[in-house]
Amino acid sequence: MGKGGEKGEESGECKAQIPLYTWEEIQKHNLRTDMWLVIERKVYNVTRWANRHPGGHRVISHCAGEDATDAFQAFHINPTLVQKFLKPLLIGELAPGEPSQDRDKNSQLVEDFRTLRKTAEDMNLFRASPLFFSLYLAHIIAMEALAWLLVSYFGTGWITTLFLAFILATSQAQAGWLQHDFGHLSVFKKSSWNHLVHKFVIGHLKGASANWWNHRHFQHHAKPNIFKKDPDVNMLHVFVLGDTQPVEYGKKKLKYLPYNHQHEYFFLIFPPLLIPVYFQIQIISTMIKRMFWADLAWAFSYYMRYFITYIPFYGVLGSLSLLTFVRFLESHWFVWVTQMNHIPMEIDFEKHKDWLSSQLAATCNIEQSFFNDWFTGHLNFQIEHHLFPTMPRHNFWKVKPLVKSLCAKYGVQYEEKPLGKAFVDIIGSLKKSGDLWLDAYLYK
Repeated sequence: MGKGGEKGEESGECKAQIPLYTWEEIQKHNLRTDMWLVIERKVYNVTRWANRHPGGHRVISHCAGEDATDAFQAFHINPTLVQKFLKPLLIGELAPGEPSQDRDKNSQLVEDFRTLRKTAEDMNLFRASPLFFSLYLAHIIAMEALAWLLVSYFGTGWITTLFLAFILATSQAQAGWLQHDFGHLSVFKKSSWNHLVHKFVIGHLKGASANWWNHRHFQHHAKPNIFKKDPDVNMLHVFVLGDTQPVEYGKKKLKYLPYNHQHEYFFLIFPPLLIPVYFQIQIISTMIKRMFWADLAWAFSYYMRYFITYIPFYGVLGSLSLLTFVRFLESHWFVWVTQMNHIPMEIDFEKHKDWLSSQLAATCNIEQSFFNDWFTGHLNFQIEHHLFPTMPRHNFWKVKPLVKSLCAKYGVQYEEKPLGKAFVDIIGSLKKSGDLWLDAYLYK
């Protein structure tokens, strides 16, 4: 009894020694040089560890000073395993009187969303179909083989080359959607297998960098359409987006380009140039500057395979020209699909919304059909993908009714539209933002 009492006293003393923090204190630690975050009411100092984070330090810094519970659950397929990395970083807990969510977020909505996630887990919606992804990879390899057979049997005439370019562009676009699956750890149960196959698909099949993609794309998922946090809305002064940025630029008399015409010059510089110019430069420079040598080796294997295959038919210059044209075609496909879900939605500075509300404000869905599923790599289910990024895409349609029901319960807008309208809305949104800029530039 005495020993038990001593143990109880010791346990009580240890518990009493755990520092307790208020949200007011935690929110002060939101700098790159001083980062705290909260997961399930436990407070972690991740400042020194952030640079070793596999998803990059920026995605960590974007959650600093906040409750990161839902983001943590969303990005990790085995949170229990990841906890061992968090344990040494634990510095305390939320004080008993503090709410579990920061900044007056709707606690009931947050809890209901977490219940929804648990329901999806119980329905095995996070379990991938090996057959689905095997067939998907097979159809990409089949297109690569078809392209080679086409030029082998029919020669290098213009018509054959045009068909060849469209087949290769289709293969590249579909490989882009497939690498996206592995990058989000949505195929294998083990992260290491996902990472390995991700490097193969994005590196050997596409000539790009897995680390570059991870560090960029996870920021987008953590804080979609948030200026200074989502790199996808950092348009380098080429475009102004949303309702606030155009007015800000206009009032400051910033005119890097005639933004009232951005819905017109969009066609000339965004779809044609994003992949063959901007991404190409960024990928290569990132691999070299950050010494991603494994990624560089995988990318080199792609270019070796490509040139060994096509130089015998087209020569060096012809092969380079063909590759550039393929990237040009793929870039159009990629831009229209990836921008239709986000550019027409709310784009603004950080508002610290809960996970469900922040993702729904920044994303919309496209109507389902076999073609839309294939053409967009199931990104027509952008809402479900953003809420559950590790969920295999072939299960999005199953969780969709649950998400719609939860949104209806709390009055959160769930937007879905036809594919054609989604494309048109990109241009309409750019024109609206451009007009807001012009009005502020001239009159405010």
